[in-house]
Amino acid sequence: MRIHVTFIDRVGITQEVLALLGARNLNLDAVEMIPPNVYIDAPALSQAVLDELHDALLRVEGVQAVELVDILPGQQRRLQLDALLAAMSDPVLAVGPDGHVLLANPTLVSLYGHEPAGEPLSNLFAEPDLAQNLIDKGFRLPMCEVSFNGQALLLDATPISGGTDELVGGLLTLYPPSRIGERLASLHHDHAEGMDALIGQSSALKQLKVRLLKVASLDAPLLIQGETGTGKELVARACHALSARHDAPFLALNCAALPESLAESELFGYSAGAFTGAQRGGKPGLLEMADRGTVFLDEVGEMSPYLQAKLLRFLSDGCFRRVGGDREVHVNVRVLCATHRNLERMVGEGTFREDLYYRLNVLNLMVPPLRERGNDILLLAEHFLRQACAQIQRPPCRLAPATHPLLLGNRWSGNVRQLQNVIFRAAAICEGDLIDCDGLELAGTALNAQQAESAEVSSLEEAVQAFEKSLLERLYAEYPSTRQLAARLNTSHTAIGQRLRKYGISTKA
Repeated sequence: MRIHVTFIDRVGITQEVLALLGARNLNLDAVEMIPPNVYIDAPALSQAVLDELHDALLRVEGVQAVELVDILPGQQRRLQLDALLAAMSDPVLAVGPDGHVLLANPTLVSLYGHEPAGEPLSNLFAEPDLAQNLIDKGFRLPMCEVSFNGQALLLDATPISGGTDELVGGLLTLYPPSRIGERLASLHHDHAEGMDALIGQSSALKQLKVRLLKVASLDAPLLIQGETGTGKELVARACHALSARHDAPFLALNCAALPESLAESELFGYSAGAFTGAQRGGKPGLLEMADRGTVFLDEVGEMSPYLQAKLLRFLSDGCFRRVGGDREVHVNVRVLCATHRNLERMVGEGTFREDLYYRLNVLNLMVPPLRERGNDILLLAEHFLRQACAQIQRPPCRLAPATHPLLLGNRWSGNVRQLQNVIFRAAAICEGDLIDCDGLELAGTALNAQQAESAEVSSLEEAVQAFEKSLLERLYAEYPSTRQLAARLNTSHTAIGQRLRKYGISTKA
């Protein structure tokens, strides 16, 4: 049985309590003192002896209560600690100040093959000076790569201090590179996933979404093409979110933003001593950190011939070597690429590898430019305006109806990114709760002659009609029948016929 004795703390009271148990020849498995409490584990204590002992204990000066308990506090804490360690999916071990293992969680024991308690760290890791480095630095080493049981893992060390801030050891946690990738992906991800990120109701966007749903579930390379600023990375993220890899990391690399040597180390990682200034122990690249997930290569058309060859080899068998390394690394990663350049023409010019082009172009998506998305421009403008007001912490504002023809008539050479910048500047500059055409002009919207005329019309109805007539005249040359034009504008051919007659545009059925 286990009993809990509550008392008023005074000198010698604990000895008196224990003496009563000793006088009854009771073997004690454990005694825990947490003044003003003492917890006693006496397995041989019977109910009859307990009844008599209960009265004897209450006669001791200062004893207030005697009760049975299911478990001692120390035992309970140990069970809780074991449960906590067992719940940790990453390998964890506690190390004493001499560099010997004190305890390890089940994940580490399973990975190591047996219980390592009492062993020196040199038995667990291939790095012979690791234990001494940890001790010398007070278990405050930056995260580094180590070899554990033949597996490359990242080690994170945390010092453990005693009650007087004296160092009593350290807690070592081992991470696979993909776990760091998951953290990076969550830190860099601050927007909607899946289809929610693709705002709009235009026919062009609907077609993109239908195709996206089909290719997202196919575990093969995907090439995303479109003009600069159309939102190719959003499409890539949506593809990842809709795929079976959605719980794994999504990591991106802009091939145009980095020189060849840096892009290579970022993508493939590097081994210890690969170059001057290299991180101690080496560093995994995006491919390792995104294992079981997705890597997005933006502007892949800017990749150097050397990196093209190395990427082709990886796409062929899923293997690569780190910079300066001789060990083959195998990962399971889906590669998504994006470019605004014509890769087929680059292949003909000899500036992009033909074999890589066909490896990347297994599946493809074409992201439409903003000028082909019709009223999506207004939906996006309102969305960006809400975002801008929240970001600069100004009262909500809205776009005046007269700005709609101005926004719809702009060519938007910079696409969605340009629209977002224009709306942000307008929100930052305009002081009222209504942004008019002057506010958009002040924000830097490029206006052609037709747009200037639209801004000067006397009514919204007149402006909308002028824009509608201009749009129909322009598109009718490309789609010279009511049915073709109706399909292009996602409406009925009857409605198109009525509008063409209204504006005096000649028609044929």
